Amino acid sequence: MSVSVALQDLALSLLRNSGEVTAIVGDRIVDGNADLAFPNITLGLSDFQPDDADCIKARQETLQIDCWTQEAGKKWPCRALVDAVKGALHDAEGELASGALVQIVVSLARIIDDPDGITMHGVVQITALIEE
Repeated sequence: MSVSVALQDLALSLLRNSGEVTAIVGDRIVDGNADLAFPNITLGLSDFQPDDADCIKARQETLQIDCWTQEAGKKWPCRALVDAVKGALHDAEGELASGALVQIVVSLARIIDDPDGITMHGVVQITALIEE
């Protein structure tokens, strides 16, 4: 399994096992852009940069978690979901199926107005340091 897929699987597992997150979205936490009821969480962009040091292969990998709410353009439901996601992922611990997780942190969180005027889009960016 690739290190990137292992990180994605860990992030999904942490979110699905967070009572605070599932209290808001239930089981609507998916990889991809499924046609889901609101609120929900989908996975977004990802990238990584090699971070090798002293004969240790490593990478810094970034994964975007997209949080979607739709309550007549109100921002607070999306803020609550973003905060719950941050709580589930920031400084989280876990085992990767490939590689070894050194650290995972939330490096960015933001709320964006969707052009439709009723949907809010929260973006939570996690950055993980992983030994390959």
